Amino acid sequence: MEQYWSGSAINENKGMVDNLHRYGVITSRKVAEVMETIDRALFVPSGGGLQPYVDSPMPIGYNATISAPHMHATCLQLLEKNLQPGMRVLDVGSGTGYLTACFALMVGPQGRAIGVEHIPELVSFSIENIQKSAAAQPLKGGSLSVHAGDGRQGWPEFAPYDAIHVGAAAPEIPQPLIDQLKPGGRMVIPVGNIFQDLKVVDKNSDGSISIRTETSVRYVPLTSKKLNCELVKWMTGKAVVVYTTCCK
Repeated sequence: MEQYWSGSAINENKGMVDNLHRYGVITSRKVAEVMETIDRALFVPSGGGLQPYVDSPMPIGYNATISAPHMHATCLQLLEKNLQPGMRVLDVGSGTGYLTACFALMVGPQGRAIGVEHIPELVSFSIENIQKSAAAQPLKGGSLSVHAGDGRQGWPEFAPYDAIHVGAAAPEIPQPLIDQLKPGGRMVIPVGNIFQDLKVVDKNSDGSISIRTETSVRYVPLTSKKLNCELVKWMTGKAVVVYTTCCK
């Protein structure tokens, strides 16, 4: 829930990464390289005055957000050992595709990066974004793909996964995601309702699970498209307009 900088002083992707270094958020050379290579501006909706390199979450429509850069860096570092070349990673709630693209570069063409997003319009948007980015080749080659579906059920087709990232908060850790985590694998997931913690879930070689809390966070809920739209209606009171926009 911290914000390390604000305003429009940072106007390029490398400056954003340099700031993350300066504030001690990024300590990994590999994470820095990947975040420099994948330009965040390509994954933030244009218009509306959004400044893509500010350290803040930003709305992407459908009651969803793209996380702040420091949270992206944190999750990449927590998962780095499970994002080695040839490994498999699942990105639940992939949104505009930013972290899915980063994951694809880290696991390389012999690995597999899967994004799952329950809003079909965001799936289409994320694919367009990735095609403009340095992850276009993995997308074309098939080692990166984004799918419309209920991320709480994971994506069994390519399981088990060395790494699972969840980009929205669940009241509890979904069992299908635990089941799809490979022994030796790691999942990073925000858990809670009003008060949330970023949990690090490690599956041990014997299949047992170890869970620890990394930090306090604030994410939008992990939910279905229908429930997501109903939440928007309840929050805004603009039932007809918001429901039509969200669920068309």
